[in-house]
Amino acid sequence: MSVSSHLEELKRKHEALSDKVEAEQRSPGSSDIDIAEMKKEKLRIKEEIERLSL
Repeated sequence: MSVSSHLEELKRKHEALSDKVEAEQRSPGSSDIDIAEMKKEKLRIKEEIERLSL
């Protein structure tokens, strides 16, 4: 897998996770722990995107 295709895949995952976090936050009874874990994963992906973009 080339770096550019890997970056595109990471960006897609980041966007999907962002949408999922927003949906969970709007949902009554959603787990704060689950949301926090998704946010951590989203941040990890963002950091990897930034690292590969240099």
